[in-house]
Amino acid sequence: MQTFVPRRAAVESRHGMVAAQHLGAAQAGARVLAAGGNAVDAAVVTALMLSVVEPWLSGVGGGGFLLHADPARSEVDTLDFNMIAPIALDPGDYPLAEGQETTGNWFQWPAVAGQRNLSGYSSICVPGAVAGLAAALERFGTLSFAQALEPAIEAAETGMEVDWYAAMSIANEASTLAIDRSACEIFLPGGRAPRISERGAPVRARMPRKAQTLRRLASVGARDFYEGEVARALVADLQAGGARISLADLAAYQPRWDVSQCLSYRGLDVHVMGGLSGGPTLLQILQSWARQGLGTAVGPEDLAVAHAQAIRDAYAWRLAHMGHAATPQAGCTSHVSVVDANGRMVSLTNTLLARFGSKVVLPQTGFLMNNGMMWFDPRPGRPNSLAAGARPLANMCPVVVARAGEPWLALGAAGGRTIVPAVAQLLSLLIDRGCTLEQAFNHPRVEASTASVLVSDQAPASVVSALRARFATEVVADTVYPVQFAVPSAVMTDAGGHTGMAHPLHPWAGVARADAGAAAK
Repeated sequence: MQTFVPRRAAVESRHGMVAAQHLGAAQAGARVLAAGGNAVDAAVVTALMLSVVEPWLSGVGGGGFLLHADPARSEVDTLDFNMIAPIALDPGDYPLAEGQETTGNWFQWPAVAGQRNLSGYSSICVPGAVAGLAAALERFGTLSFAQALEPAIEAAETGMEVDWYAAMSIANEASTLAIDRSACEIFLPGGRAPRISERGAPVRARMPRKAQTLRRLASVGARDFYEGEVARALVADLQAGGARISLADLAAYQPRWDVSQCLSYRGLDVHVMGGLSGGPTLLQILQSWARQGLGTAVGPEDLAVAHAQAIRDAYAWRLAHMGHAATPQAGCTSHVSVVDANGRMVSLTNTLLARFGSKVVLPQTGFLMNNGMMWFDPRPGRPNSLAAGARPLANMCPVVVARAGEPWLALGAAGGRTIVPAVAQLLSLLIDRGCTLEQAFNHPRVEASTASVLVSDQAPASVVSALRARFATEVVADTVYPVQFAVPSAVMTDAGGHTGMAHPLHPWAGVARADAGAAAK
């Protein structure tokens, strides 16, 4: 039982900052800002570092979305580098488990036999992270891809420090990691989860093959991941393990630039990814709240009910209608929010999908791979059913909010299906209620994308009663593990400079300032 309520203070700076769920990665990005790099440079460096220092959430074996906003440009650019199903995918390889043939609803899809869509080589989709991060630098960055890789290479060679939180994260997945020999070499030395010494040198999980492969990409370029020596090594390992990804899949992969989908909300412009992201669902929720009016005159009980109802309605529609067959175009994730000294903002979300993704580390390259198949509905004939070459319906929801035409807020979160509800509630608290970033992040949350509505045990009793009068409701502790609510990060700009917040409950989260290389947890 948790007997204390941790809080985290906002961080302020006039020179730019990086907010992420790993302070060390954020500091690497902040050093780029301090050296004259821009928001895109810092976001890419931070994302690449996260693939080493918190490898179970995101990395080069996954994919994601990025929003880029520049005060000098009216448009907010979006970059889709999410995962794609292989061209040779056969939905027949993913039969429903016995007794699951007619089960499943909007809030829970039925299980697949052998959990083939959740772990192992059969769960891996074509990754887009390397192509996407390189494309972001090429279009808007000042660093080369080789320069951006340097901190991650050094960290992989030194090894991820295994503290109590890392040890816990590894131990929680030890039984599934143990199936893969290469994963065992990194995360389960001697066949067991690492133990932390109270004294002496820190325990480190070194990643020599990953460092070597990243050095290759730094030397010859990112496209080698898709069309060169690295691509051939990737496909050899993938196909040896039973994945259907081919050299043709990698060679055909290209990230996609577009402009944001935007909604005017209370005089502010909320920019999101369109298409198969959490963005359209977020805007649907905000439209519902815009019709109601959730200003300070609305009591906390009615506010919580309004939050839950709009989220619930939007998710019922999302899971019934959105997918690759219905649009024109649970898991764990990393989110990075950046603002530089010139007011440019980046909101970047990258994921392996589930914790440790597929639980597969490819032997030749040392890359931990995604389990993107989990995002597809395993039932045939649905908008988001498994299909060859299809893009899945992703939960990621990076956001940029503009005020008077200039970037004001970059926000996003990690946490699978809980991402959109968290981002929506934070926006409501900031815009509808006039909360500060610190107040919004420390406010008790409601999670309504699941079968039962979850409410933090820090919420007032009157709020819990109001929710229970309308929904099946569970009161849960907002703890480090299990993670019941999403893990957000944000940066904001105002006349006095910049403010950043990281999730109060995540032990590694933090905001790093560019001005003095300083940081605050």
